[in-house]
Amino acid sequence: MFWVLLLLLAWAAAGTACTRLCLAAVHAAAADADARRHDLTLYEAAFLSGGPRRVADLTLVSMARQRRLLLAHTGWATVVDPRGRDEMERTVIGAIGPEGQSRIAPVRADAASADAVRSIADRLVDAGLAVPDGTRSGIAAAVRQVRLASVAVVALGAIALLVPASSEMPRHLVALWFALPLALSLSCLAIARMEVHP
Repeated sequence: MFWVLLLLLAWAAAGTACTRLCLAAVHAAAADADARRHDLTLYEAAFLSGGPRRVADLTLVSMARQRRLLLAHTGWATVVDPRGRDEMERTVIGAIGPEGQSRIAPVRADAASADAVRSIADRLVDAGLAVPDGTRSGIAAAVRQVRLASVAVVALGAIALLVPASSEMPRHLVALWFALPLALSLSCLAIARMEVHP
């Protein structure tokens, strides 16, 4: 009857992990349900297509096209017009510094990590077009826990089959009992892969 104790542990591991994944998915869906209609700005579209660095690149290139910023092939950015027309342009000009000239790589990095880009991300989250940082990591952690639970179920089943039999239960039926929590965790992983995989 030792295998029954191992089976209970397998069910506890699979059930806890699958419940956590379901709760994380429901939480993510609740955040999406609060979405409202939102017309994208150019910066928001850039954020959705490439993240904060794409927003910084878009700002640099659009300012260069308007001849308000010079981007040299040597890797330097030079300010021509120090008046920014929006918050992102002011952020880029501020990242270049008071000398009016700086290397492009640090300007991109500073602009990508600025408050203006975070406000773009917050607007997208409020509109339901982006997922908050914590939600995505919560789903990823829950998926990892279900994977570990699947491995634990297999390990507990193997231990139950390798322990000398003290009951009249045939080994193939013991394996079948352990297949149930394994099926639960694997099906939960399959659904998560299609629906909410990080």
